[in-house]
Amino acid sequence: MGKTALITGGSRGIGAATAKYLAARGYGICINYHTNEQAAQTLVTQIKSEFQVPCIALRADVSDEAQVVRLFADMDEQLAPVTHLVNNVGVLFKQMTVSDMDAERINKTLATNVTSYFLCSREAIKRMQPGCAIVNVSSVASRTGSPGEYVDYAASKGAVDVFTRGLSLELAGKGIRVNCVRPGFIYTDIHADGGEPGRVDRVSGQIPMLRGGQPEEVASAIAWLLSDEASYVTGSFIDLAGGR
Repeated sequence: MGKTALITGGSRGIGAATAKYLAARGYGICINYHTNEQAAQTLVTQIKSEFQVPCIALRADVSDEAQVVRLFADMDEQLAPVTHLVNNVGVLFKQMTVSDMDAERINKTLATNVTSYFLCSREAIKRMQPGCAIVNVSSVASRTGSPGEYVDYAASKGAVDVFTRGLSLELAGKGIRVNCVRPGFIYTDIHADGGEPGRVDRVSGQIPMLRGGQPEEVASAIAWLLSDEASYVTGSFIDLAGGR
């Protein structure tokens, strides 16, 4: 079976690192993005040049059902039906306490970080056969709660953890595996979205390994969970948090 991976939120950070990691292992790649077309197209060019595999970029807000349906249809037509899905897209807003959060922020966080995982998984499952796999990107925040900063984000990742467990049990008998990675403090620009670009450096002294992680370190775990080497692994979680 040829392997074709869809990575949501794939134009930057962990998503982009995963796209390159999988391309190096022969996967056809579909990079989903919402707004940063330039970054997505630059990544497509790089992957085609370096790895000589089919690669496309498709725009979609994956929290919107109609756009998700169109995304998968376009991928079917322009590349191939998905065999491996990485639910990676996520949003993080300005640091604040729950007492200052409004419904618009909370709902946007949940729609992007949770609803999109349901919708993309639903469409992927329709196309998947035994041997296919899904990896959800959660966060160590699902265990810590991110008090005083991102409780809404942490709650959304807690939902991803439960979703992973439930979906893995639904699909185990069909030979489709569902697993999850939980990154900790990783050097990506999502921290700038929260208003603190240097957050990883600030907290690195509190991490047992005394450093932040790199996107490639998360990508390698995602790739293993998707691979045939993990053929007996489902409903499992890998924490990549330096001991947190």
